[in-house]
Amino acid sequence: MNTQSNAVDGEFPADLLVELDRSRPRGLRAQLERGLRQAIARGSLPPGTALPPSRVLAAELDVSRSLVVGAYEQLVIEGYLEARQGSGTRVREHAVGGHHNGNGSGEEPFGAAANRAANGTANGRGSTLRRSALPDPALFPRSEWVRHYRDVLRDIADDRLLYPYARGEPELRAALAAYLGRVRGVRTTPEQIVVCGGFSQGVMLVCRVLARRGVTRVAVEDPCFSLFRRIIHAAGLEPVPVPVDDQGMRTALLSALDVGAVLLAPAHSYPTGVVMSADRRVELVEWARSADALVIEDDYDAELRYDRLPVGAIQGLDPDRVVYGGTISKVLSPALRLGWIVVPPWLTADITRAKFHEDIATEALGQLTLARFIDSGGLARHLRRVRPVYRARRDSLLAALRTHLPAIQPSGEVAGLHLLLRLPRGLDPATVAAAAAAHGIQLEDAARHWADPDAAPPALLLGYGVLRESALTRAVEALGDDLRNPAGDGRLHSPSRRR
Repeated sequence: MNTQSNAVDGEFPADLLVELDRSRPRGLRAQLERGLRQAIARGSLPPGTALPPSRVLAAELDVSRSLVVGAYEQLVIEGYLEARQGSGTRVREHAVGGHHNGNGSGEEPFGAAANRAANGTANGRGSTLRRSALPDPALFPRSEWVRHYRDVLRDIADDRLLYPYARGEPELRAALAAYLGRVRGVRTTPEQIVVCGGFSQGVMLVCRVLARRGVTRVAVEDPCFSLFRRIIHAAGLEPVPVPVDDQGMRTALLSALDVGAVLLAPAHSYPTGVVMSADRRVELVEWARSADALVIEDDYDAELRYDRLPVGAIQGLDPDRVVYGGTISKVLSPALRLGWIVVPPWLTADITRAKFHEDIATEALGQLTLARFIDSGGLARHLRRVRPVYRARRDSLLAALRTHLPAIQPSGEVAGLHLLLRLPRGLDPATVAAAAAAHGIQLEDAARHWADPDAAPPALLLGYGVLRESALTRAVEALGDDLRNPAGDGRLHSPSRRR
């Protein structure tokens, strides 16, 4: 049996139909939320329209008042409604569009996704992604994650097992808004957050939107995570390298460049590990304002700090000029493929549309699990557990390097899960990496992260997140012996191509 409401209360429109299917009582609140979303999307509830008091609508629909209150609160979180003291609940003047495609039907167009799959345009297909800053999979909180996942499956309404929200599940966006504000000083609301398949997808979405707005060039740190340059190219833009020194990106150079945005990791630049100085953080924001440009902030390992308090996100200095991006790839697992971008309000609709065109949405069950993990304090407990573990591994590695490889200069040790190892002249990165592999250490030639690999200094990247202290110490000791007593062919000490 369907229940319909044509209630009139003040400015509440008489022609609004809210349908509730009583044969599915567990989903009544979700049905009410969906009905209101559709009414807003198709214009039956225009901006500024006042909704009836919760008690009035509850009586009209013969449901509990708490159900209506919960539905209103959810739509406030999602950006459809606003609640003001003394004026009740109204449709926002700039309410978000339809749940998925803005047509009010609740149905999804599949043509774009099908064409994309048929044409084989998936990013990075057939390539190998290498990054020397991975967490230990053995530390993943399996038991607690499974418990929250089961709770999600137990509690989720049937209609939530359809297509997810393009912007991300409301529960996760609300949890992230609170968490990022508390931990990183990010100034945001849930409706400004877009959940992505990792931060790399967020970069692609931003670049595509910028390209449609006329931007042609994006400044990047040199060196930077090499995948980002490829993503910028794939979006039809040109990456413009800007050198990094011991204070971070040389922001004074930006004013001479014709760029519409800059992508950087100010809290822990990859791969060097440099932290941007306070003066340059301010200079960066001032440049963005004067150039009418956008800052894309990569905060990939913000929670893993060892020797100092974390610096706040640059986004907090100017939320209207900064897109803030984060991920759980470092603190939990890259296998989950969950990241997020916090977008200025003027860009949110375009990013959400690009996300829908990209893949409709990020899978929902993992998002809802992460939301519960954050809200329950599980993420904070996990970080308190793993930080000492990673710090002990880092300390053992640094001690072993000082003892057995004193000529190698490590950097980036204040945070994260990797070190940049600068080699003395005469040591070739490729052959050192081959020797290290024989002792169980995987080293990555850092040159690929420079815009011009041939001009890069001889350096290697070493991730310590997955290696135990004893294994690190033994391997570095053995490698040191090899370098002090090279094989007769002299390959370890052959001149490097990079000076």
